[in-house]
Amino acid sequence: MHEALFYRRLEGGQVACGLCAHRCRIDVGRRGLCGVRENRDGRLVSLVYGKLVARNIDPIEKKPMFHFLPGSRSYSIATVGCNFRCRHCQNDRIAQYPHAHDGAIPGTATTPGEVVVEALRTGCASISYTYVEPTIFFEFAYDCARLARERGIGNVFVSNGYMTAEAIRYLAPILDGINIDLKAFADGFYRKICGARLAPVLESIRLFHELGVLVEVTTLIIPGLNDSEEELRAIACFLKSVSGDIPWHVTGFHPASLMLDRPPTPATTINKARAIGMEAGLRFVYSGNVAAAGGEDTHCRACGLTLIRRQGFRSQWAGLKEGRCSGCGASIFGAWGDLPR
Repeated sequence: MHEALFYRRLEGGQVACGLCAHRCRIDVGRRGLCGVRENRDGRLVSLVYGKLVARNIDPIEKKPMFHFLPGSRSYSIATVGCNFRCRHCQNDRIAQYPHAHDGAIPGTATTPGEVVVEALRTGCASISYTYVEPTIFFEFAYDCARLARERGIGNVFVSNGYMTAEAIRYLAPILDGINIDLKAFADGFYRKICGARLAPVLESIRLFHELGVLVEVTTLIIPGLNDSEEELRAIACFLKSVSGDIPWHVTGFHPASLMLDRPPTPATTINKARAIGMEAGLRFVYSGNVAAAGGEDTHCRACGLTLIRRQGFRSQWAGLKEGRCSGCGASIFGAWGDLPR
């Protein structure tokens, strides 16, 4: 057990958690919606601190992060738990483990120092906090990220974006990049499919960008749920209102978990979404999980030159040099060599 950040004590031993936008009020002996933060006699503790259930070496493109050190490897870690209950979760076996196993918290005891040493030993340029929502193991992620920053290793969150503003401001100074799932642009979708709300996610995207963290956004397009032209255009216009430089990954759905009644996303829908994003003024819109020739390549929007070619999780540098287009000299948004500071 490790004392949690972002909580305050209330009357009767209850505590108010201020880590994510659920802002759970938790009675003594009970846990928050995430299933991994528990009130122990008026003290909120993290039950997953250092209890890793996954650690892998991944291409950074798998997150997906296309504008953050492309071609590099990222040391990826996770505990159990999640503050969402998405019906289509690809990692529900670990994300919902405590809820499905009477509150059990598995994992291998690991220190932040051990994570950083392994990242260095395996030649990883960054550590990714991923697979489940990293907000729920915030304290451990923060301690790892602080040590990683001291050793010149980048830090990346792959997140649903449901953090509170106070948690975001605390994390941002040591976070280099974040990919946020913007799952839909309808509050009803978030409530029914994820057990959450839309507004806090939009606020997180704005705030992380304002604080200088490199933000990329992913939308998994599910047939019949969030694939209308109106909704896709609303997402694209929102991102453009934050910054036209934010990369938008429009990815194809495949049936999973409790959502087996929907077909896979047709490639035509992904192509339509990509076109909508570019028409809205987004400079970088990428296709994912479907075969789309050139849909993952990075192009210069000033002259059209191909800057990075991608196939699968491999990146081939083509016309990009020191963060600029080698054809026209235009500056290209991203972290291409040294980490952003």
